[in-house]
Amino acid sequence: MPSAPQKKQTLRQPPAPDPGRPAAVPAFGPEHFLNRELSWLEFNHRVLEEALRPDNPLLERLKFFCIVSSNLDEFFEIRVAGLKQQVETGVTERSPDGRTPRQTLAAIRRRVCQMVREHNACWRERLVPELARHGIRFLRPADLDGADLEWLEQFYRTTVRPVLTPLAIDPAHPFPLLVNRALNLVVRLGPESQTRAAPRLAVVEVPRVLPRLVRLPRQDGRQEYVFLGELIGHFLPDLFPGRAIRGWWPFRVTRNSELYIDEEEVANLLAAVEQELQRRRRGAAVRLEVAKRCPSGVRRELLRNLGLGPEDLYLIDGPLNPARLMVLYEGDHAPELRYPSWIAPTAPALRDQADLFAAIRRSDILLHHPYESFETIVSLLQQAAADPDVLAIKQTLYRTGGDPRIIGALMDAVRNGKTVAAVVELRARFDEANNIRWARQLEEAGVHVVYGLVGYKIHCKATLIVRREPDAIRRYVHLSTGNYNPNTARQYTDVGLLTCRPDIGEDVTDLFNLLTGMTQFRPLRQLWVAPFDLHARLKSLIEREARHAAQGLPARIIAKMNALVDRDIIETLYRASQAGVVIDLIVRGICCLRPGVRGVSENIRVRSIVDRFLEHSRILYFENGGQPEVFLSSADWMPRNFYRRIETTFPILDGNLRDRVIHELLALPLADNTRARILQPDGSYRHARPRPGEPERRSQFEFLARARAAAQSPRGPSQPWPKLQVRPRPA
Repeated sequence: MPSAPQKKQTLRQPPAPDPGRPAAVPAFGPEHFLNRELSWLEFNHRVLEEALRPDNPLLERLKFFCIVSSNLDEFFEIRVAGLKQQVETGVTERSPDGRTPRQTLAAIRRRVCQMVREHNACWRERLVPELARHGIRFLRPADLDGADLEWLEQFYRTTVRPVLTPLAIDPAHPFPLLVNRALNLVVRLGPESQTRAAPRLAVVEVPRVLPRLVRLPRQDGRQEYVFLGELIGHFLPDLFPGRAIRGWWPFRVTRNSELYIDEEEVANLLAAVEQELQRRRRGAAVRLEVAKRCPSGVRRELLRNLGLGPEDLYLIDGPLNPARLMVLYEGDHAPELRYPSWIAPTAPALRDQADLFAAIRRSDILLHHPYESFETIVSLLQQAAADPDVLAIKQTLYRTGGDPRIIGALMDAVRNGKTVAAVVELRARFDEANNIRWARQLEEAGVHVVYGLVGYKIHCKATLIVRREPDAIRRYVHLSTGNYNPNTARQYTDVGLLTCRPDIGEDVTDLFNLLTGMTQFRPLRQLWVAPFDLHARLKSLIEREARHAAQGLPARIIAKMNALVDRDIIETLYRASQAGVVIDLIVRGICCLRPGVRGVSENIRVRSIVDRFLEHSRILYFENGGQPEVFLSSADWMPRNFYRRIETTFPILDGNLRDRVIHELLALPLADNTRARILQPDGSYRHARPRPGEPERRSQFEFLARARAAAQSPRGPSQPWPKLQVRPRPA
């Protein structure tokens, strides 16, 4: 069935700043900013440190090892690819830290080479020996005896050989166009026996449809594997009969994976995204990874054919594409080598509540994932779909993982006669294909599917349920910092709010009208919305804290986010620090602000927490002269979130919930002294350590313990919230 015509909306009111307005003179120089790309690499190094920690369970360390590699892949596909394009087109504009694109690429090269060496050493010297001690071993075909070799050859002939395609490289066979991040073997072939021709090269792609690890049959519980690439390499003479195999070496190519779509020119965004997805697999090469033992002449030939230079080459002394090793972590074996499984309990406010709507009417409800179950949201959608009093459901969908229960609930609601609208973001990076697939399913079921606003990604997380009740039409709202994805809700820390406050319901109604209709943005009652007023409102609250500090009033800012990049916000924070505002930032990843700089940022501390779960929530606290205000947000503090995405920031108005956010959700991460790292003025990070006599604090484990205790108590949480520790203002 053909897809529905593209539904794209255009804003009547452009949100961009007035281009005629003269640019402000920078108040702070390059020495006051950290480089965005290098800051991200420092975050990835913190992930690598978790793979090296002996106090982490072994398979958890393997998980972090794999994440480092997949993170680097995306970094090269998007960030390095973009910088290379800037260099190729002659862009010389400097980043806030004073580097040109070419200088940034050179700095990236130095840092990544160091990280790759540490990453490879982690595998060879730490993980492989420790896995072997627990019966998980990786063998080469040459290490196997006759029975194993016989089994391996049978597996090769029946399963592997039929899907292999050897590709010769000679004047009649040009260098193949290799798929992004696919593992390949480059083979040096000797001349045919009857000729004296020079050696030739060939390429064999390792099939993605087969598991990268081939498990050998064992009856005693041992887990012994052969890498698929090693298996193919062993049987290469079968693929090239009559030619001597002079050597073979694994390699893979990383390509530019950004989507380039001119939305103003396309008639159907869905079709355009599908077309670009096909091109992504064949984008321009940006990195070549090859086994360290590969001869220099073969490396040069690969670089030449890929249009790359020596600076794009990375030598790997370990597995290429370690992300495929995640199958070991995801298996059901060796529970003693991983953290104990965690099944999140229902939030105490919703325990034994069959009618979720009645529970929300009683009071606002805060959900803290993964410590409290995301199943509440799935149940709410299913209940709304079946409830005859529900009139309409509207939801934004960015990354759902295609969960059949969420998609199914929306489809059931249509079948039950309700109006259902889904605002689907087709361009959620690396989830585009999944989003296209279930967007079509929703359309075919009768859901009104809208692909958002021209030029803007829909990144806000909102659900609106309109219900007819005896006294009135009531709107139930869910707003969140994270996606509607039950899988990531078990791995990411996020916070959501359930409410039926009329003013928030009216705001979310206006938000959906903006996303699905041709309306002009008007400031809302409680919500801030990017790209319209979020940046200005955030900046004004930071400036208010600075005024309060100057007046001698209590002034403090605490902000938790994934990234801090926006220069204007950073400079506003600097000025607040200079005015005496005490500022604590919990920034998981990129942070371009330099804390602790004399005369600029002495009052600012920045910490990052990397632990079992991925820190993902965005929480804002403003002291407000002793009348604290707390907000949750879908947005990080980056230009793309402020100006190129639809984002929401929303307040916590219930006093009890506000206290919980302040004294638990913010206090525990600020007290963490085992998994927190403290950003130094030079951009490096040091581990937080307990002071003498101070107990060790690990915030994620404390959250787990509190959730476990609350689940076992018939009255819910019995532990008092830890009081937020206030840093004194410097004299």
